[in-house]
Formats: sequence, structure tokens, C-alpha cells
Amino acid sequence: MKVFRSFDEASGIKNPVATTGSFDGVHIGHKAIINRLRMLAEKYNGESVLITFHPHPRKVLYPETAGKELKLISSQDEKLLLLEKAGVDNVIIIEFTREFSKITSEEFVRDLLVGKLAAKVVVAGFNHHFGFKKEGDYRQLWGWRDKYNFEAEEIPEQEVQHESVSSTRIRKAISEGYIQRANAYLDHYYIVMGLPVIAEPAQSGGLYPFYRMTINDDSKLLPSDGVYAVSAENGSIVSKAMVVITSDIDNKQVLYFHIPEPTSNLAGSVSILYFQKKITGPVNLMDSPASGAKLKASLEEISELIY
Repeated sequence: MKVFRSFDEASGIKNPVATTGSFDGVHIGHKAIINRLRMLAEKYNGESVLITFHPHPRKVLYPETAGKELKLISSQDEKLLLLEKAGVDNVIIIEFTREFSKITSEEFVRDLLVGKLAAKVVVAGFNHHFGFKKEGDYRQLWGWRDKYNFEAEEIPEQEVQHESVSSTRIRKAISEGYIQRANAYLDHYYIVMGLPVIAEPAQSGGLYPFYRMTINDDSKLLPSDGVYAVSAENGSIVSKAMVVITSDIDNKQVLYFHIPEPTSNLAGSVSILYFQKKITGPVNLMDSPASGAKLKASLEEISELIY
């Protein structure tokens, strides 16, 4: 998968079949769009192109209200990993600014999607809006097909267990610790990517050798405090692991993980944690007797899980 930081960088893509949006979490609804992109790219002997934005538009447009406390399912690195796994050929990451937000929907289509990218087909998700004040929608795309010489398609709303899938609904499930529900919406395991650091015993109660995950994105959403069963991937090595999420004195969440049968020192190299299920609620790592019993029981349960 090729990653570009502007439309100018992305010139020369063959018969682009494009879509645009935040794609936070790359959930099952997003995958329906991506799958259609791939099918159309094959039909037109072209390449799929996904246009996304950084920072998240709400962070820029509403920094003191809707964007202030917004937490995202995926960091940018996680999103790129998930998009590559989903089979996207090209990703264009546009720096979202207040100036960019003033581009009208027609200018976006005429000057960028058609003018710079030369899109052959533009695919829009259900109820997707774009452009200044979100004035653009699929109805407008359909009306501009002949004027700007491109095709347009809309993907219907996706449902899981009869509930409409949305990034907002998934964030709620994750923040409340309902990992299995979130995984069903996502159609993949919720992931946390970062750099492990060996935790000092004083930081983690000295109960087990823990790594503390360093996450370089303040907007990354973590599940509610508790103990979780995960798979830990580091390079080609995948291991069962136990995650403990706890909050410090400033109410900032910290993620620790323990691998019962470590094969090497993971510190300093990127690891990916794939969340399977929540085992138990919050654990105070400094309360050794009570925490020790909870963690021992959690490890026993994790060892019996098949994943």
C-alpha cells in the first residue's frame, strides 16, 4: 500500500477509484466501502484510493467542544495498518486545517478528486457528507457525474446484530469494556499499537513482570480499567498475554501487559495488542494480596482460551 501526504504526491495513479472519510477503526461498514472500491478498481483496470484526514476534523473545527475530549478507535499508524490489511492500494492523508474545511463540496470534487486525482469512480458511504459545512452528499455526487466525467456509487448502511454500525457506537462499546461487542462491529480485533517499556516493580506492584505500553497519540481510546485477554504480536512472534489498564493519580489511563511465556525482550520494538475479551474489572496493582489473586485467576482463564 502506498501512502501519500497530498494530492500532488499522488499524481499518476491508474484509473483511480476513490472514497473519502475519517475511517476511524476501519470497521465493518468501512470494509464494505473498501471491498466495493477494490471490485470497481478491478473492473476499470485501476487502483483503489482512500482519502482521509489528520487531525480528525472535529479536533480542528470544535477544539473546545465536540473535539476536545474526542477519543479515536485507531491512531494514525493503526489505521494505516488496518487499511493495508483491508487491501487498499493507495491512501492519501490530507492535513485538515480550518482553511481546508472551507473548500466547498463542488470544489473538492472538481478541483481535487477530478482535477488532481483524475478519479474514474467516487464511492460514498451511507449518509456520508463532505465539503464546507458538510453540504456535499451522494445526491450531489450523482448530479455531477456528467458535468465532471466520473461515475458515482453509494454503499448502503451496514448492520451487525440488527444494530447500525458507527464509529460512535464502537467507541462507546470500547470505553465501557465491551470488547467482544466492539470486535463484532469492527469485524476484527480492537488493537493497540505502541512501544513496550519494561515497567519498574514500583510502577506495577511487583506482582508480575509487566511492560508498560507507550502510545504516542493522546487521542487514542483505551477500554475501561480492568484486565483483558489479548494476543501480543511483536515481529513474527505472537503470544497470549494479559493486559491491565489502570488510571494514575491524574486519572490518566496506563496500559500494562504481561506475557506468561516470554520468548524475548520486547522493549523498544513496536508491538500490537489484539484484544479478545475482558476478564475482570479494575485492579489496583499496588494492592498486592487482592490484585495477586485476581491476576492469578485471570491468567488461568487466559491460558484456557483458544486464540
